[in-house]
Amino acid sequence: MKISEEERNAVYKTIFARRDVRSDFINRNIPEDTLLRVLTAAHHAPSVGFMQPWDFIVVNEEETKQKIKQGFDQANEHSKAMFSDDKQKEYQKLKLEGILEAPIGICVTCDRERNGPVILGKTIKAEMDLYSAVCAVQNLWLAARAENLGVGWVSIIEDDVLRDALSIPSNIEIIAYLCIGYVTQFKDKPELESAGWLPRRSVDKAIHYNKWSIDED
Repeated sequence: MKISEEERNAVYKTIFARRDVRSDFINRNIPEDTLLRVLTAAHHAPSVGFMQPWDFIVVNEEETKQKIKQGFDQANEHSKAMFSDDKQKEYQKLKLEGILEAPIGICVTCDRERNGPVILGKTIKAEMDLYSAVCAVQNLWLAARAENLGVGWVSIIEDDVLRDALSIPSNIEIIAYLCIGYVTQFKDKPELESAGWLPRRSVDKAIHYNKWSIDED
């Protein structure tokens, strides 16, 4: 199946317009068919040995979201203390989640035991199943953006909080907790770039040919 130029351009537009959304969610429900399209796109991510190790827990109960928000607040205070005084002041200005504002949360997990103890492609690099589940996150994120849905990845939270709130078995790895919903806007630049937390690195500095090269800047 050949991709047309128009379709190609739409893919690149979606990639470059993707944002980590924290502060612009609106109170509007996501239609079931839209959510299913997004989750189906995530389910079609590449996976080592075609093991498809992911599962998706959709969270729409306020009580559950409150538990997760409390876990974030505790972890956020602990994280803030790790930075220098100057960075702490910048950190306090940042909104780093939309757990209560987003209509739903999605927890992406990885079952490392799915399809048996020996998996094609995992025999040498055992963590490939984890990377496969991260590919599902990226598929979900891009599909959501194509549906004009914002997504925010909440990484500042202990796994035990999510495991308890969502009844996740101990043998299942937690990959991501995502906030998803319609938003008032998609910003031109990532929020952390606009806030001056860090600049965008030039793609030229990320590309090496044939061997690792040292960036002398």
